[in-house]
Amino acid sequence: MVIAKLALLATALFAGAAVYITLVEHPARMLCDATCAVAQWRPSCRRTTLMQAPLAVIGSLTAIVAWMAWVRVPPDGE
Repeated sequence: MVIAKLALLATALFAGAAVYITLVEHPARMLCDATCAVAQWRPSCRRTTLMQAPLAVIGSLTAIVAWMAWVRVPPDGE
């Protein structure tokens, strides 16, 4: 089912970005002083929002559609 694969792709990209931010970017920025960290986080948060918000919406909607298609399949192909 193509829609389920699209849901998986969107959620995997979202999760991968979240893990990268948590494990790589956040610890690196915590080594800076406060003004440097704020200067780095501000543009990064804008870019992250523009990337992750659509991935979250696409992943959620396609997962709901895939689930609804799966639920409507009659048992034994009847």
